[in-house]
Amino acid sequence: MSFSNLGLSTPIVEAVTGLGYAQPTDIQTQAIPEILSGKDIIAAAQTGTGKTASFVLPMLEKLTTTNKLRGKRIRALVLVPTRELAIQVESNIKRYSENLELSSMAMYGGTEIEPQKQQLIWGVDILVATPGRLLDMAHQRALHFDVLEFLVLDEADRMLDMGFIDDINKIIERLPVKRQNLLFSATISADVRALAKRTIDPNACEISTVSKQSSKPQIKQWLVTVDKSNKSALLSHLIKEQQWQQALIFIETKHGAAKLVSQLAKRDISAESIHSGRTQAVREQILADFKSGKIQFLVATGIAARGIDIGELSLVINYDLPDKADDYIHRIGRTGRAGAAGEAVSLVAKDNFRNLCAIESRLGHVIERKAFEGFDVKKVVPVSILNYVPKNKRVN
Repeated sequence: MSFSNLGLSTPIVEAVTGLGYAQPTDIQTQAIPEILSGKDIIAAAQTGTGKTASFVLPMLEKLTTTNKLRGKRIRALVLVPTRELAIQVESNIKRYSENLELSSMAMYGGTEIEPQKQQLIWGVDILVATPGRLLDMAHQRALHFDVLEFLVLDEADRMLDMGFIDDINKIIERLPVKRQNLLFSATISADVRALAKRTIDPNACEISTVSKQSSKPQIKQWLVTVDKSNKSALLSHLIKEQQWQQALIFIETKHGAAKLVSQLAKRDISAESIHSGRTQAVREQILADFKSGKIQFLVATGIAARGIDIGELSLVINYDLPDKADDYIHRIGRTGRAGAAGEAVSLVAKDNFRNLCAIESRLGHVIERKAFEGFDVKKVVPVSILNYVPKNKRVN
């Protein structure tokens, strides 16, 4: 199967071929023809499966054959949860549309609003935006939605987790009734279903690649049990002993991120941190340096889990396990992208046992455990129970 077989025109096929896309991924093969046919879709797909191209490519195809731009108007809106993801998606749109006369723009908070207003004066074909900044622009009448043709809700579950439901509803109320709706989510929860019911055609096409991707078999996963007090020492040991060259390290709090960077520095390991407490300009520069290889080790809080797109990232480390099993899937999805090999390592203390059980139940298998000399554990982490149910949820 080639991209041209999916109904895409030569300029688009040449652009993706030039980017090294040899053949469509599963989600692209399923979604692109349905979108080209004009259907609304609800798609469940994990990060790293090529989902951005699965909705961008058919949108580009259809936008080249429909109405032209008008001032302060947009023809396609992609809503995303984070600034980083907005930048990433819009960057991909630019690459996919390099042979087309279509414009795109990323809009997000934390930056000057006036330059973004100026970009909108002549209109934009595809706008990628975070909900809050988009509403600010709409309230200031800097853009209008009356010619909108496409609405894409990207990472819908994440937007709901971050509390954007009210903003999303306010945005949807402003949109034309006649439009094509595309919803993409790593998980289709009850809340996502409720959002889809308000937004998507009842006869929408449903697509899922999650069952094939959720455990990420191309990612080698293993863990080390460790006492909390030894975590930073163990991480430093592993970096040196395993000769790791680059890694994205997930941690739960911004205070913990800054502390870990300092602890690594004391052991002659240079690292940087990215979290909500840093300015947008600093975050963008750190991400650029990490992508280019100038920064080897990046410590990130969960807010960056879906906003970092590095094609050849080979290693993800969970310094702290996340509270939600799905967040673990999102995190390790930063590596092993599009079929490439990857590795995910977790440092697990006894306090993390409940989270570990939930994660392994989600994966459907126990994660391999490794031990390292000099890091004996005083507080032993029990062997996981795949069907573990917390006491407060047990039925007597």
